[in-house]
Amino acid sequence: MHYPATFKKNLIEWFKINQRQMPWRDTNDPYFIWTSEVMLQQTQVDTVRSYYLRFIKRFPTIEALANASEEEVLKHWEGLGYYSRARNFHTAAKEVVEKHEGQVPYQPDVFKTLKGVGPYTQAAVMSIAFNHPLPTVDGNVFRVWSRLNNDESDIALQSTRKTYEAELQPYVDSESGTFNQAMMELGALICTPKTPLCMFCPVQSHCESYALGTVLDLPVKTKKIKKKQLTYDVYLIDNHQGGYLIEQRSSKLLNNMWQFPMYDTKPTEQELKKEFGESLHVDETCLGTVKHQFTHMTWTLNIYRAKINAADFDTVTMNRKWLTRENRHQLTLPVSMSKIYDTFCERTNE
Repeated sequence: MHYPATFKKNLIEWFKINQRQMPWRDTNDPYFIWTSEVMLQQTQVDTVRSYYLRFIKRFPTIEALANASEEEVLKHWEGLGYYSRARNFHTAAKEVVEKHEGQVPYQPDVFKTLKGVGPYTQAAVMSIAFNHPLPTVDGNVFRVWSRLNNDESDIALQSTRKTYEAELQPYVDSESGTFNQAMMELGALICTPKTPLCMFCPVQSHCESYALGTVLDLPVKTKKIKKKQLTYDVYLIDNHQGGYLIEQRSSKLLNNMWQFPMYDTKPTEQELKKEFGESLHVDETCLGTVKHQFTHMTWTLNIYRAKINAADFDTVTMNRKWLTRENRHQLTLPVSMSKIYDTFCERTNE
């Protein structure tokens, strides 16, 4: 559907007055805008703000990011989750330095070839930084556009995204970055999922679902697949000197991050002694349970304590270390492990 010129005019005027102040809105630097867009994927704005400021302070240029180690990049990402975003962004920064003389590509088709850059990131960065006429379609835009058109198409389908992009194309022929941000901001502040503020909407007069009373029925989205439930036993192995044994993950999920030893099948004390030494003593009392949600799975972590004579166990290997208060902020732990440390280890050290 093509709306009259007043639709875009009203939306942009509202945005210029009501937009939230964001540090990445104070710049046209494509690297900073790109950083914010990567962080904002699947993460709330309020959470991203402090991470963004800390990240660009440490990596003020794309060269600084490219030249950093993966471990340091992940450390500055710690707590944001979805760590593949950080790894892909780090790889893409290296590509920019190596292939594009340290300049974020201006051409959308070239930018899209970089690691981790999908249709949304391409459209967002290219429109906001360079005003390329590319429409952004994220969760907010899906909601706004489906309601404006009273469209019952399933937004989980790729075909719906393609249709919406085509329908939004005429509105980004000029002021594309501003229009895209205005649409997303409208969805974040006014056209919210459960309690939309329709009476304050600047484009209410153009909204078919408001006129028909179907706002809360939209958008239509097929239900997500039920999350996989996984249970692990986690062991806090104390060396009597304030250190806890951690291991570096080698699996694809949370790769290279540090965790306490964890098992999907509960080991016997003899099996643990065989792995860590005869001086290991395990307390079979469960200290508590920590749950952590991923996109497609849930971890349930049962926590146990054990003690070991550090002199009897050589941890000088590539993938094992003692975690202490002194090195805690140098090592990257997944959120679940940080939660365990803060809850069960720090409390013991007090």
